[in-house]
Amino acid sequence: MASSFKSPADTAKACVGLAALKEKAPLSNLILLGFLAGAYIAFGGLLAEVVTGGFAAAGGPIGLQKLIFGAVFPVGLILVVIAGSELFTGNCMYMPFGLLTGKSSWFGLARNWAWSWVFNLVGALFVAYFLAVASGILAVDPWAAGALTIAKTKALGGASFVAAGKATASLTWMQVFWRAIGCNWLVCLAVYVAIASDDIIGKIVGIWFPIFAFVAIGFEHVVANMFFIPVGIFLGGVSWTQFFVNNMIPATIGNIIGGAIFVAVIYWWTYLRGTKEEAK
Repeated sequence: MASSFKSPADTAKACVGLAALKEKAPLSNLILLGFLAGAYIAFGGLLAEVVTGGFAAAGGPIGLQKLIFGAVFPVGLILVVIAGSELFTGNCMYMPFGLLTGKSSWFGLARNWAWSWVFNLVGALFVAYFLAVASGILAVDPWAAGALTIAKTKALGGASFVAAGKATASLTWMQVFWRAIGCNWLVCLAVYVAIASDDIIGKIVGIWFPIFAFVAIGFEHVVANMFFIPVGIFLGGVSWTQFFVNNMIPATIGNIIGGAIFVAVIYWWTYLRGTKEEAK
């Protein structure tokens, strides 16, 4: 009976093939699919904030809040992988696979990363402003208070602020950086496992567990934060400078390391180094 999944080595080869396709993708596709990926991840973030918005105000257990938040957030990456789009964090794995095997170039990597990052931001901002705040969904308490707490925790650069009547410390630059490495290690493993599966249910299950893990743990995903923090900006609690300097920079660098080094480089070294996949 035929197997319903690929071996780890065959999965690595599939990643190389996808990198080659991304290298040749028309710019218009990269822009449109980048917008969709940002919006899809933002949908996951919006859902997570809606279903957990009243927990803090009601004094609910923080562990249960993290559990539910993590359980619903994976809808974003499920849409990215199955419906198809260009997600910067996933591309942090794909393009190094192509580069290391000669199937993509440094120019192709930079082009893919730059345009997917920018239009992930555009898509996430669209959902944050029009569908989350202007729609009123996150503009009223307790959802507004919860969204502001999340945004401030991620973007105030180590400063303290008051949330739910108590002082709360925000993440420092280095804390965001280290959490971003852990995040994209798990995100790219989720994508890798999804590629390994040859049926849609297997892909969904493969995506769900690693994404649930990174969210519940509290790791930092640059594209998710393109939604979470701008919601706080639109609600008046965070500045654009804080957004970019305190979170986008360390989260981007950390996500690149997590996906490129801990997934792409290690699996290339283990399964593809010295094989015909490296032939140009």
